[in-house]
Amino acid sequence: MEHKEEKLRRAPSPGNSSDPAPRSDNPPNNDKVESATTREDGKIEIKEEDNWDKLGYSFSSIKKWTILTVIFWVQISMNFNTSIYSNAVEPLTKAFKISGQAARVGQMIYLVSYAFGSELWAPWSEDLGRWPVLQLSLFLVNIWEIPCALAPNYSTIIGFRFLGGLSSAGGSVTLGLIADMWDADDQQYAVAYIVLSSVGGSVIGPIVGAFVQRWLSWHWNFWIQLIFGGVVQLAHFFLVPETRSTILLDREAKKRRKATGENIWGPNELKEKRFSTKEILATWGRPFEMFIREPIVLCLSLLSGFSDALIFTFLESFQPVYEQWNFGTTAQGLAFIPVLIGYFLAWISFFPFFARHNKIRARDPNALQPEARLYWLLYLAPLEAIGLFGFAWTSLGPAYHVHWIAPMIFSMLIGIANYAIYMATIDYMIASYGPYSASATGGNALSRDFLAGIAAMYATPFYTDVGNGHAKFKLEWPTTILACLAIMVTIPIYIFYWKGPYVREKSKFAQTLASDRKDRGGGRVESVGAKAEAGHLEDP
Repeated sequence: MEHKEEKLRRAPSPGNSSDPAPRSDNPPNNDKVESATTREDGKIEIKEEDNWDKLGYSFSSIKKWTILTVIFWVQISMNFNTSIYSNAVEPLTKAFKISGQAARVGQMIYLVSYAFGSELWAPWSEDLGRWPVLQLSLFLVNIWEIPCALAPNYSTIIGFRFLGGLSSAGGSVTLGLIADMWDADDQQYAVAYIVLSSVGGSVIGPIVGAFVQRWLSWHWNFWIQLIFGGVVQLAHFFLVPETRSTILLDREAKKRRKATGENIWGPNELKEKRFSTKEILATWGRPFEMFIREPIVLCLSLLSGFSDALIFTFLESFQPVYEQWNFGTTAQGLAFIPVLIGYFLAWISFFPFFARHNKIRARDPNALQPEARLYWLLYLAPLEAIGLFGFAWTSLGPAYHVHWIAPMIFSMLIGIANYAIYMATIDYMIASYGPYSASATGGNALSRDFLAGIAAMYATPFYTDVGNGHAKFKLEWPTTILACLAIMVTIPIYIFYWKGPYVREKSKFAQTLASDRKDRGGGRVESVGAKAEAGHLEDP
């Protein structure tokens, strides 16, 4: 593997290698960059390079990480809402006299609508700014918790859970916020931090939910979501400024016109049709287009989605597994702590590779291909199948003299793999698709939330029905099947690591990016040029 990584360093793919050194602290040094320009109508268009100190890239490290820490908790709260609901399933069946499968629709509908909702919010954050869009998203999510908590019937919960998921801006806006403050080659620590919040929220939910289920009524499952969401919304309101560069340039232009009378205007102010229906629909459609047409996006998104679905399958499998050791409701919730530990271990394990890549780019900005970002995943991805096989055959219970710590250890390995898969696939797509990465990672998020939503419905029947023909091992065979699937879905990681440059050469998105790089003399492509626009690709 080490030899291959050296090849990835020495033989970058034309037009697709990693970009020049970070721009987060200094303005770009590119002879082809234009300064403020005067239009035919006499208006002067303000430019990024002339106002670098006003943009998110120039924020101090303390300010950036303060903002990111608030976003970390915002992301945790959104994913917390998806998973804590599982602890309301049993109480809801008793309160509304419904089946357990019907009660799980509330979790499924939230996740599936979340998958599409996060994509629907993205174009608005580009035009209106990250701050107002995220504030509106948080406000709506919190508002929809109230009728759920006070619901007179189960249909009310289903309807407002759907609206809650659809109102969740999710990763599409949070990853965009990272791009506002860090260059693509300087984003890895920030992306890793946010990925930790995304996967972590899904596990914190059942840990907290177990105590809510044990000691409080089902109404409090929703009140807790509202309290958590309200706290993070207030933190976001007071601690997070606007970061979107076009919005900040608009504000600077208005300030200068008022102070000096200059005829200077921001990028959004000069748009003839700022909210074009065609443009918005095209933006909404791009993640789906890339998901279908790009092999890298399709395969790695399905891998990431399958891995996330495992966590929501575990929400159902933990109960019958740990009941064998007489674990009660709260103990079953605490059994998710090893998964959370796995996430932290995986997060920390990426740091040496980030540092190493930064040193390599400092010597030669074009030394690394995007495939180098998959390197550590080659070793961590197999832990998913190993963890599943191990979890399956240590779920035999005390009758076979197996200690309860054994399945927990293997669940920790699954947590390590789940984090690594999400982190590395997102990182690889950012490096591979440049200004198109928003749509590429959008497909990843869509797959994760959608497949997790489906998992909420099949998990319990899967564990109760699949093993019925094998009375001795009815809990072991379902997880073994998942382990076999894990082997198959991880194969594309190795294919893309070795053949990724060839695959990207066949991609119209990567070809357009390479063409724009060539037109700019090999410099970084911050926005797409005329060729990209003509091809209806990604907006800046």
